[in-house]
Amino acid sequence: MTRKGDKSLIVGLDIGTSKITALVGEFTPGDVGVHNPIDVIGIGTHESRGLKRGVVVDIESTVHSIQRALEEAELMAGCEIRSVHASITGNHIQCRNSKGIVPLRDSEVTYDDLDAVLEAAKAVAIPSDQRILHAIPQEYVLDDSQEGIRNPVGMSGVRLEVHAHLVVCAESAAANITKCIQRGGLKVDDLALSSLASATAVLTDDERELGVALVDIGAGTTDLAVFINGAIAHTASIPVAGDHVTNDIAHMLRTPTPEAEQIKVRYACALAQLATAEESIQVPSVGDRPPRRMPRHALAQAVQGRYEEIFEMVQAELRRAGLEPQVRAGMVLTGGAVRMEGVVELAEEMLQMPVRIGIPQKVAGLGEVVGNPEHATGVGLLLLGTMADTPRRTRSILPVGNGAGGLGQMISRFKNWYRGEF
Repeated sequence: MTRKGDKSLIVGLDIGTSKITALVGEFTPGDVGVHNPIDVIGIGTHESRGLKRGVVVDIESTVHSIQRALEEAELMAGCEIRSVHASITGNHIQCRNSKGIVPLRDSEVTYDDLDAVLEAAKAVAIPSDQRILHAIPQEYVLDDSQEGIRNPVGMSGVRLEVHAHLVVCAESAAANITKCIQRGGLKVDDLALSSLASATAVLTDDERELGVALVDIGAGTTDLAVFINGAIAHTASIPVAGDHVTNDIAHMLRTPTPEAEQIKVRYACALAQLATAEESIQVPSVGDRPPRRMPRHALAQAVQGRYEEIFEMVQAELRRAGLEPQVRAGMVLTGGAVRMEGVVELAEEMLQMPVRIGIPQKVAGLGEVVGNPEHATGVGLLLLGTMADTPRRTRSILPVGNGAGGLGQMISRFKNWYRGEF
């Protein structure tokens, strides 16, 4: 992390299937919130050519894309980037809930006891080709009599129990992303699940408390994070997302994929009834054939079918986890594929719950970042990273909704954030 006067610079690297985005943020350590947001001073993007559904399939291409995105961000921010907070996603991500119990050495709970009980919760059998990416406390229990405790530090008892949410990822997937970043001459400060980063940027405290499902629809994957009573309850990754919509358009219109992407961005609608029969669009043809015209309503019907599939899979995941009745605040949609007309209306009609578009909060600066759900993960990485400079004993005075996560040091910073303690 680079210093600039009395402020710090931090870099979030959103490694997506369709593009890689680097955000450079400036902030005052220990003072990030609504009234003192992170100021985004640099952004760099580049087409992602080495990933498929969030997983690296070509290291050299991924390294090149990362370098180009970072160079652009460096040029705009006027700084040299040496380390990043990066994202990870993919259908290799799994989650489970676990419990840990430890006796208290003293009659009063200390931060060392929190570390020990979380380590006990992580003592579960996982395959040798997987590793725990995050271990996040949901609630603490003292002596089987005091439940639902968010911050037990200073409380008296003889035995401490934690209910924790474990996020497990493929060892090779995490190692390959880290390798791609390191080959570019950079250090990986943290590696965070993209849906948790997005949740950091777009969810409100009230939504977390009441129960909310965060759905991040990107290009290669649709990522789900569910919060109940202020704590993370479930995470999942669905391998159907925006690229499938583009491919559907390309096949239906018999047009090249790049042209199909442009048609999706300019003309597509996720709810067919919003497109009138009189509207028509021009469709480029393959080779030297002349362009054609077709009803926009036909395009909307094809697009609606794919979005219906995505929302059906999200609903099935919520029901499988037994959490659908507990999502009382409804659903928050974010990611690049949710900016399409009719997405919110379709989701509300199918899921019978309130739905809104989630845009980044606690951030200022570049207009293309602020208010754009496409940058939710990148902004979330910045917010998570700001906690690195905040001592744990002073985090309780910071606004709920910030935090940090990742491998190693991120785990200790995550453990209190999702329950409201900083």
